[in-house]
Amino acid sequence: MSRMALDRELKSIISDVLGIDEEQAGELTDESGLFGHLPELDSMAVAGLLTEMEDRLDIVIEDDDVDGEMLETYGGLLAFAEGKLAEG
Repeated sequence: MSRMALDRELKSIISDVLGIDEEQAGELTDESGLFGHLPELDSMAVAGLLTEMEDRLDIVIEDDDVDGEMLETYGGLLAFAEGKLAEG
């Protein structure tokens, strides 16, 4: 999956899980804050977001993979997803 395709899919996942419109999700940049910045992304939503990422990206996210840094910015989450896809 190309970075552009992953970017689109990840923004779609965020839109679906958090219930924000696709336009708002589409405006996310690498520097956009996520956890602590988007009121919709609370601890319950994080679990749903990670589960949906696993399902739609066909990846496995272990508990010890999850840290505050990966959820701090959109770029961090995108890089995390890229790394997981590269693991195969």
